Amino acid sequence: MKVATGKSILDGIAIGPLHFYHKVDTEIVMASKLTPAEELSRFATAQGKAQEQLGALYDKALEEVGEDNAAIFEIHQMMVEDDDYVEAIQSIIETQGATAEYAVSTTGDNFAATFAAMDDAYMKARAVDVKDISRRLVNILTGADEGNLLGDKPVILVADDLTPSETVQMDKSKLLGFVTRKGSTNSHTAILARTMNIPALIGVEIDEDWDGKPGIIDGYNHCVYVEPTADLATSMQKKHNEDLQQRALLQGLKGKENVTLDGRHVNLYANIGNVGDVGLVLQNDASGIGLFRSEFIYLNSQDYPTEDEQFAIYKQVVETMGGRKVIIRTLDIGADKQADYFNLDKEENPALGFRAIRICLTRKEIFKTQLRAILRASAYGKVSIMFPMIISVREVRDAKDVLAECRKELADKGVAMGEVEIGIMIETPAAVVMADELAQEVEFFSLGTNDLTQYTLAIDRQNPKLDAFYDPHHPAVLRMIRRTVEAGHRHNCWVGICGELGADPKLTETFLRMGVDELSVSPSSILPLRKIVRGLDLTKEPSNVDCPEF
Repeated sequence: MKVATGKSILDGIAIGPLHFYHKVDTEIVMASKLTPAEELSRFATAQGKAQEQLGALYDKALEEVGEDNAAIFEIHQMMVEDDDYVEAIQSIIETQGATAEYAVSTTGDNFAATFAAMDDAYMKARAVDVKDISRRLVNILTGADEGNLLGDKPVILVADDLTPSETVQMDKSKLLGFVTRKGSTNSHTAILARTMNIPALIGVEIDEDWDGKPGIIDGYNHCVYVEPTADLATSMQKKHNEDLQQRALLQGLKGKENVTLDGRHVNLYANIGNVGDVGLVLQNDASGIGLFRSEFIYLNSQDYPTEDEQFAIYKQVVETMGGRKVIIRTLDIGADKQADYFNLDKEENPALGFRAIRICLTRKEIFKTQLRAILRASAYGKVSIMFPMIISVREVRDAKDVLAECRKELADKGVAMGEVEIGIMIETPAAVVMADELAQEVEFFSLGTNDLTQYTLAIDRQNPKLDAFYDPHHPAVLRMIRRTVEAGHRHNCWVGICGELGADPKLTETFLRMGVDELSVSPSSILPLRKIVRGLDLTKEPSNVDCPEF
């Protein structure tokens, strides 16, 4: 038996034969026997076919993993038509008499290298995307067929790396799990794997002789077993069966209350990116939406979305939720979330730069357009507004003043509106220190633990080299959370958590003992958290060592 370790994407077990995926090594000829005009025509035809394929991938991802995660394929569609990318390809064809596939491959390599060398984490991530779309175009131009990645029987796929396209197009009934040599726990592929409930390991030292041998992915212990012993295979199969039974039992929790054994109630809400995610929210029986990431409306648009366009989206979500609370976070763009039409300057440290509420309070017409749309949607259900990246009382008051202006403008026109609860994201140490003052300005706090951890520990959470140092369980982070909860409650301000940490089952008991009122998580985490909540008795001593001291 051989054992190899890596980074686990999802706690879970996968058992089956290991199947190697080798990308087709396409031979690319530089010099063309055709005229430049004919090669340009070939490229244009390939662009059209790529758009069709990406559109189909978007539809498949939309159905399987929701609109938030499917958005990557809309980005790929835009990149295929990007002016700089296309012009570079056309220039190589025209000036070098090159084949279209050579021009695409060369341009893809050049652009990917440029992105990979950038300091900005968002732009670094584009290197993988440009490689993905370039490979797709080359395959179309050369007639290369990647074929069936998985074969006819269920397998554990082993590869150097996987792109989001390759991950989504796989037949889920044949994909037991995957193991890759490269990758990041925060990559689009990793996010898709988690959403699709696929056990996966990345950063694994792979041996070619594994191909075809029996294997087991142990996501709990971050390793893959090759040719496991009979005893190990039996114990892993037992654990896998227990996992399946556990998932089935969770379905019986639908309709149950989120109440501890000693009567403490906690709201379990869901995070979404757009309308397409609401089905998953209802399917998993969330009590409401604790984080509607409205920036995806902007990221999926070629230009600033209009008030009517935004209103239609917010209204549909609010109506579909049928009276359950919908918390809409106002525009949180900047840092690793960029839209070209905002024309944001390149910054040395974008995570500390011009983003979120700083953009909104500087470009008030953009802010007012969104606020008017939200206020109009509030007539159709229970809506709350949440301002991100707040660090001062002045920012909250300025944002509330703009909201008041919008309410007056709509009222003067006789537009119907509902009452709107106002809250803020607590994402910085500054907001934690000012929590007593901030709590007197709003009705709720929501802790964005991803950024709070990043800023508290001074660690770029998107830098894979720092994974060993990034510790969201750090006592400093937990004390920040507890301090925020205590300050909020002193001023009748309820406090929730909407970052990744909210779904960490090792911290559920800790958060409830702190007094956290709400956890907003991915839809698939709702029922597992409900099970934990309903099994806790907070009048007793902490139940296990996974409830840390802080």
